[in-house]
Amino acid sequence: MAKILLVDDAAFMRMMVKDTLTKAGYTDLYEAADGVQAVEAYSEVQPDLVIMDITMPNMDGLEALKAIKGKDPNATVVMCSAMGQESMVIEAIKSGAKDFIVKPFKPDRILKTVSSIVDA
Repeated sequence: MAKILLVDDAAFMRMMVKDTLTKAGYTDLYEAADGVQAVEAYSEVQPDLVIMDITMPNMDGLEALKAIKGKDPNATVVMCSAMGQESMVIEAIKSGAKDFIVKPFKPDRILKTVSSIVDA
């Protein structure tokens, strides 16, 4: 089973994604509340996939993406952003993000993205 790291400063967003993934059978899930924790957790857990918010305190998702990709160029990271953050999404893709999911999340979009990456 794939190891998935969920990164968002909003606990309810992590919980919502976690619930969606758990119901679909993904159980090896880890969490981080900001970019600093994400980089640390990535080193410890070595997840197959990271689902990470762009806008977070301490270290934003773009900085964390670059730090993770710097440590592991093969890291698979999917970024999340609210509507209207197109420039950030473009920068995330240029920085190595595999995909992006627009908030508010739709459970089927999360599952489609996750399964296309970890079940491929």
